[in-house]
Amino acid sequence: MRNVKIVADSSADVLERQGVPFAVAPLKIITNEKEFVDDAALDVHGMVSWFDSYKGKSKTSCPNSGEWLEAFGDADEIFCVTITSGLSGSYNSACVAKQMYEEQHPGKRVYVVDSLSAGPELVLILEQLEAYIRQDLPFEEICQKIEEYKNSTSLVFMLASLKNFAANGRISPAVAKITGVLGIRIVGKASDVGTLEPIHKPRGEAKALKTILNHLKECGLCKGKVWISHCENPAAAEMLSEMICQEMPQTTVQIHSCRGLCSYYAEKHGLLVGFEKF
Repeated sequence: MRNVKIVADSSADVLERQGVPFAVAPLKIITNEKEFVDDAALDVHGMVSWFDSYKGKSKTSCPNSGEWLEAFGDADEIFCVTITSGLSGSYNSACVAKQMYEEQHPGKRVYVVDSLSAGPELVLILEQLEAYIRQDLPFEEICQKIEEYKNSTSLVFMLASLKNFAANGRISPAVAKITGVLGIRIVGKASDVGTLEPIHKPRGEAKALKTILNHLKECGLCKGKVWISHCENPAAAEMLSEMICQEMPQTTVQIHSCRGLCSYYAEKHGLLVGFEKF
């Protein structure tokens, strides 16, 4: 019996999986006043509400190599999925942990996947890894196939606020303020190199959802899986799901809530959509 494990950082927005041993290495959201650890104990709603009134600086912190090693446990084969290296040092930290683990445990193997994304696209990758493991494919074949599969998935997002991006120093406060005041939504995508790339600036949520739908069709979605993550916006998630199912009835759509890290970046009313481009 193979001793196989899947590990992800908390940007995947999931705490447990069924069928394959799974563990999470938490990211952290750090402010001048308090720190939020993105683990099972986090009150996500409380964190989002707290940020409504917080006006200071904030930043995120990735799992260190020790936290990754703890998540690896004692498995013989480990598949590790991280948030995009374009936003975080999580991938590099996991690679350090991989080297340490393999040196400490000769014969054991770790493969680290840079998702080049966040949130629901990681869920798609995790699901596919589970499928390959259940097929009992060799370690090397799974590594090759998951990289090929990763090229067939993508992420599109809608943001109603850029306050935390400004507090994190990623955009100017002036740009963030205009977005909030004018009711503009930012619709963007994860680029090929794992950065978040704005592509449209519709005014209002209804236009933003239509923009997302058009983007999904342009990318080739017709019968694949779609994961919608929302930050305290179930109504928009349900509306988008209905739009997708009506236009592309062969798709499979699932909805869940963002946890800590993704809620911090998506902010209240934001959506993240991971999808297969087929």
